Amino acid sequence: MANIVQFENVGLRYGTGAETLSDISFTLSAGSFYFLTGASGAGKTSLLKLLYLAQRPTRGIVRLFGEDAGALPRKRLPGFRRRIGVVFQDFRLLPHLSAHDNIALPLRVAGMPEDEIEGPVREMLAWVNLRDRAHAKPPTLSGGEQQRIAIARAVITRPEVLVADEPTGNVDPEMAERLLHLFESLNRLGTTVVVATHDFQLINRIPDARMMRIERGRLSDPTGALRHPPGRAGSGDAASSNGPV
Repeated sequence: MANIVQFENVGLRYGTGAETLSDISFTLSAGSFYFLTGASGAGKTSLLKLLYLAQRPTRGIVRLFGEDAGALPRKRLPGFRRRIGVVFQDFRLLPHLSAHDNIALPLRVAGMPEDEIEGPVREMLAWVNLRDRAHAKPPTLSGGEQQRIAIARAVITRPEVLVADEPTGNVDPEMAERLLHLFESLNRLGTTVVVATHDFQLINRIPDARMMRIERGRLSDPTGALRHPPGRAGSGDAASSNGPV
């Protein structure tokens, strides 16, 4: 499979402090499923920000879709970002908009005519099993419902890459499994999926997925071949990997 993402000796520094990420090199194959794991503070969220172009690297090269993302002119960034769906840990839904309008937002930002929006939004609401909540606003939705709306919003543009930051951290185990099935469905349609999580039980539900582990700002398994990191069955690494970055 072709590589859709390439990081080459990437470093990221905020301000004048020490590097948050150092010497990050890896590739993501198109149409694959990846988990990104690591303890709180290891650098998972910072790495995801580079993936969805919220940050530019301090050094090194990030290639997306065959192009150097760091060299892209500002006017091309919106088009690139529309090829990447993002599910944030804190949902980031607009509280004054209905579930329907939150999902429709990326299409409206992209300039799609209003009469062409209704069909895709209805399809997404059905896909996440929330057709009966279309007119509800986020404050009236449960955490699981908000997360499903956030996922629907992230994928309505049929992104080539989906990035999810601890997407199951605020839902119960049953809902976590349902959300994972949604990601699997999207992956089967050809989207490259990257899920940051510290839940190893969740990881083991997709045996074909690859896993990358980040420790103190460095990848300990850049090939994605690692399936059973030290301590996953005990109280070592796995126990220290609680909470978001």
